[in-house]
Amino acid sequence: MNTIETAAIIQSELDKAAVEQSTSGWMEVNDKLVRYTGGSEVKIPSLAMDGLADYDRNNGFASGDVDFRYQTKTMTQDRGRSFSFDENAVDETNFALTASTVMGEFQRTKVIPEIDAYRYSKIATGCIAKDRASGGYVPEEATILQKLYYDIAAVQDVVGENTPLVVTIDRMAAAVLSMSEKLSKKLDVADFRQGDVTLKVKSLDGIYPLIPVGSDKMKTAYLFRDGRTEGQKKGGFAPAEGCKSINWIITPRTAPIAVSKTDRTRIFDPETNQKARAWAMDYRKFHDLWITDQKIGQCFVNLKEALA
Repeated sequence: MNTIETAAIIQSELDKAAVEQSTSGWMEVNDKLVRYTGGSEVKIPSLAMDGLADYDRNNGFASGDVDFRYQTKTMTQDRGRSFSFDENAVDETNFALTASTVMGEFQRTKVIPEIDAYRYSKIATGCIAKDRASGGYVPEEATILQKLYYDIAAVQDVVGENTPLVVTIDRMAAAVLSMSEKLSKKLDVADFRQGDVTLKVKSLDGIYPLIPVGSDKMKTAYLFRDGRTEGQKKGGFAPAEGCKSINWIITPRTAPIAVSKTDRTRIFDPETNQKARAWAMDYRKFHDLWITDQKIGQCFVNLKEALA
């Protein structure tokens, strides 16, 4: 069996599934702006320009500057695991199916939730640092709609009404809207494009898509276990001590630039594997998210706990 070809196919499918299955997968559509040539480094574009100036009838136009450049960024999240499959449990004809099934489940249940959690926490902390956040609100039927509209207005006050927005909302807060006979009338079902798939999501007034996310992935800070230190060997992630809970995040659709890349997957057959008579497979994922200083000022986050 050609393990190199098998690894390449699995790697390609994992990257595609990561975009389609992640609740934050829509942010990766923006990576079309990113230059990526491999490894952990990417280049993201930054554009700044001068505003209008007075026109002078004698001297004409005042000169202005356009500053466009690519900034080199390093994906800070470098995570991985190695798995093995006993040769007696896996024969040569079905190894690809077994490997893709196991790695697909690993990505769906372990990798994607961690990536989502990291992205939402990074956006939230960026908003807090830029005074684009409010806190101390526990969603309830009597006030949630007003709060949500005010926060949308806070974003539109900066970007205008014609900029497409996405509302990432805690699943329990979304339930307050959906379960209320009165409030649910404000919700419509709309198409939401994410990668190569089109999802059906609820939207506020048919305009603002609401992306529900589990509460465990809507915190402002996380511990990403290293897999080696005592107490962290099981890996994965957990809310950090003292973190705050996110009710919702409102962002222009083009503001977050997210990148996730599965590094070249390696497969070792039982004859090559030095550790055991087993097939071995390495999984490594680089990922990160960036929002420029200009764009973070266009976002807004609402928190359950008070800011101070």
